Amino acid sequence: MTINRASLSAIADDLHVWLPPKRGWGLANCGLLTSRKTALWIDTPYDPALASEFLAESRRVLADGVTVDRVIVTHANGDHLWGAGVVPDAEVISTREALEHIHYEPTPQQQHALVAGGDPDSPLGGYLREHFGGFDWSQTEPVRPDTVFTGELELTVGEHPVHVTALPSAHTGGDLIVHLPRQRTVFAGDVIFGSTAEQPGDHPSHWAGPLENIVAACERILDTGAETVVPGHGPVLDRDGVRAHIAYLAYVRERTHALHAAGIPALDAARRVIAEQRHPELGLPERLVLTVAAEYRHLDGGEAPNVLEAMTQVAVVAREIAEDSVRARRFFPDIGHRD
Repeated sequence: MTINRASLSAIADDLHVWLPPKRGWGLANCGLLTSRKTALWIDTPYDPALASEFLAESRRVLADGVTVDRVIVTHANGDHLWGAGVVPDAEVISTREALEHIHYEPTPQQQHALVAGGDPDSPLGGYLREHFGGFDWSQTEPVRPDTVFTGELELTVGEHPVHVTALPSAHTGGDLIVHLPRQRTVFAGDVIFGSTAEQPGDHPSHWAGPLENIVAACERILDTGAETVVPGHGPVLDRDGVRAHIAYLAYVRERTHALHAAGIPALDAARRVIAEQRHPELGLPERLVLTVAAEYRHLDGGEAPNVLEAMTQVAVVAREIAEDSVRARRFFPDIGHRD
């Protein structure tokens, strides 16, 4: 796995976004809001190397003597949180519920050991090495938020107001959105995975749900009146892009509920939704395994699975998809080719 360099781009007054140049697991979007005396990060990259790149790019646009002294974390997945270690003096802010998700995931060094030490011939070991092998958490210590809140939080960065809103259970159990009214921008975290016709993204991977709450969070983002929405992954969206994502979520919810009502087990339901190929432009269709399973848990009242068990199912389905693709090319070699 090779990770290309990300870039920092201005999108509004004193507001920049750091956008990885490719799609895939762990390549999260981050924000930088600046002023003459202080600066704020919204989310961080996954490992110290990427986070150090983001910090170096941030310093290029900061005024003399200004440092990144606060980090708002939209949720506690490592690809949005673990990079905060490169700004150790910054105040890290999250929802109170995010603390529970931190305990749900492996620590950075545990994850590094899993990726580096797994059997590359097994579905899980091969999948982790392919999609996470380019990251290095061997020296990364766990990051714990300094400030947690529930409900609403009002901040300022220089003259810029920052409205932070905790959400009901959605992508994880501790999500938040960041509304910057002067910039008419919302940072959505992984409530939204961006995709456009010009720059297709990936299928979302939702750990908590239900999808009803995720749709409601997207609608709440539209209700802010923001014209620009920065998703947790993928390209920056306009309001129509958010509406298109809501339509995607509604489709997955409708199909999942129908298959649940028909008595189809969750893993097989995910396979069926994948096979429908309603969104062939999106990468990583195996991540529907996580989203469908989360929705089934809300319908059945089940407990959240072990992360490794869930990722093993993802890896198995990914291997099935790859094998099906090989067979299709063998029997229909012209598939995917145009004159």
